[in-house]
Amino acid sequence: MDRNFAVRWVFALVFGVGMGLATSAPAAEWKVDASHTSVAFSISHLFTSVQGRFDSFDGTIDFDPDDPSATVVRGKVAAESINTNNAKRDKHLRGGDFFDVEKFPEIRFESTGGIENMQGKKGELPGKLTIHGVTKPVVLDVKFLGRGKDPWGNERAGFQATLTIDRKDYGLNWNAVLETGGVLVGDEVEIRIDAEGILAE
Repeated sequence: MDRNFAVRWVFALVFGVGMGLATSAPAAEWKVDASHTSVAFSISHLFTSVQGRFDSFDGTIDFDPDDPSATVVRGKVAAESINTNNAKRDKHLRGGDFFDVEKFPEIRFESTGGIENMQGKKGELPGKLTIHGVTKPVVLDVKFLGRGKDPWGNERAGFQATLTIDRKDYGLNWNAVLETGGVLVGDEVEIRIDAEGILAE
């Protein structure tokens, strides 16, 4: 092979790869705006259900709608911030029968892969969920709600995630037997997150 041709070929290859890396835009990082985000749950109680939420949380979402497979999500929730609009019940939930927040102060989620099976704006996000010191693999049903600027020029995006878990998988086993033979609290917990993110600078 002609030496000059070989040099030109190697230069072109290296330069082309470098340009490819330089022009490949990373996924946008969205910082969760807690004032416009909710982390809520629902669980059966007797003949109906109880809704609750967590009031203190933080997280980031790296997401590019053109490459959802590169999505990275990290989030944490302060377990002591649980709120079911009943002070006595919330105190019980923070104690040893349930979350034991002094030993396990945080609930955490970290994605283990990008969004899969994306159809339109909906997909599935695999990850690890840690509650009460127990970590389990989960798959969130996720939805991209869109992006745009608010009246003050901030770039924002909306996301939604839902998940159903069995609380006993995380060591949250407390219950009370009813006279009718049933139990006071159900095992399945429906979780819903409506997140609004601000584009990180």
